[in-house]
Amino acid sequence: MLHRISLEHILFLDIETVPQFENYHDLDATTQQLWEQKTQYQRKEEFTAEAFYDRAGIWAEFGKIICISVGFFKMKGDVRNFRVTSFHGEENTLLREFKNLLETHFNKPQHLLCAHNGKEFDFPFIARRMIIHGISLPFKLNLFGKKPWEVPHLDTLELWKFGDFKTFTSLKLMAHVLGIPSPKDDIDGSQVRDVYYEKNDMDRILQYCEKDTITVAQILLRLRNETLLEADEILSV
Repeated sequence: MLHRISLEHILFLDIETVPQFENYHDLDATTQQLWEQKTQYQRKEEFTAEAFYDRAGIWAEFGKIICISVGFFKMKGDVRNFRVTSFHGEENTLLREFKNLLETHFNKPQHLLCAHNGKEFDFPFIARRMIIHGISLPFKLNLFGKKPWEVPHLDTLELWKFGDFKTFTSLKLMAHVLGIPSPKDDIDGSQVRDVYYEKNDMDRILQYCEKDTITVAQILLRLRNETLLEADEILSV
């Protein structure tokens, strides 16, 4: 079934998120209280709500998107390339730019979105942040009333589970066991908040996000038992 999907019909993506504010004390009193309630089971008694705030980026209600990287295949005969670009900057703007991509170039019924753990994180996070900003959902993210087989989403984590609902496999681990080469990591997801707020180095975050997007595409190629992308097949646009 996976081989029946044209690679050119898939938009691969990855997002990077951070807490909405740099510091816990930037939150108003109501939001602080809601944050404490939201995280009480994750924190248990090990962390205060304030000490736990650096992890706020994983919740759409308390975090924000700072980057969406996308990649797509272009095929011409036996020649293929994988084009990568990123949306970043003010969240409202990048979400509208991403929506425009979905409504102009990836708006056909056969078009699919693909991410690692996308069904649990990337896709709902983007949709929730769009609603918070008053942006109407594009068709590819609007799941209301859709049957499971009508949802236009691929998830490499779900594909790797093969029906096993107990297992979580990170993108990094999956790439490693599948023999997918990757450059030495500059940062990892736990460091994005510090790089964004303390070092103000968006370029590092963009490189990290785009690398993960490429890795998602490489994983799908391995799941299809196809040859991996070479460096000269990957283009920044």
